[in-house]
Amino acid sequence: MEPNNFSSPIFAQWRAHAAADWSTYVDHAFVRGLGDGTLPRKIFLHYLVQDYIFLFHFSRAWGMAVLKAESHEELELASATVNALVNHEMPLHVELCAKAGISRAMLLDTEEEPENLSYTRYVIDAGLSGDFLDLIAALAPCVMGYGEIGTRLAATASAGNPYQPWIDTYAGKEYQDACHAVGRLIESSVHARLGSSPETSGRWKTLNRRFRVATRLEAGFWSMGMRGAPSAQ
Repeated sequence: MEPNNFSSPIFAQWRAHAAADWSTYVDHAFVRGLGDGTLPRKIFLHYLVQDYIFLFHFSRAWGMAVLKAESHEELELASATVNALVNHEMPLHVELCAKAGISRAMLLDTEEEPENLSYTRYVIDAGLSGDFLDLIAALAPCVMGYGEIGTRLAATASAGNPYQPWIDTYAGKEYQDACHAVGRLIESSVHARLGSSPETSGRWKTLNRRFRVATRLEAGFWSMGMRGAPSAQ
């Protein structure tokens, strides 16, 4: 299956530049376990709890994008993303964890794993030390990668997979549309600041590096999930 460029040739270039790390991310053993339903439930729950913490900081990073926006389009999408994360995706995590006996209080009391800390603070630092482009390059691997993973796993879905609802979420129209919206935002924001040939800009190498490092940290997040909670070892 050809990977989706999500309406963004620039995203496709960033992904190609990070090809080895991207492959490790989207074809990780954790992802394959989701796809064939063999991922141990305790591993998935550990990931889900850590992902709740991740989403808290990811929401903060998108909030920084609101501050650094320079157009109505940028402001609108960044603020809508914060709303979706805080008022929809995070409550969904709370609901799923509650069904497994993990209360919201327990979620809030969970210690952040080092891989989670490294990833989220890297993205936030990209925003603090850089501009909107630095931030969006660091945010993009999560958004687009989950969209690609969802589509790929949906194409090979098997009956009775306990993770089918997770797959359906990221393969579904709503999330895929969100990926295309971010893709269009990448195009408009990069061209607005770097011109029609951003590859010739002195900033192009830095943006590629931002994307590649965030991609590597995404793969590390899966590996953290595979390791499981310390108490489960």
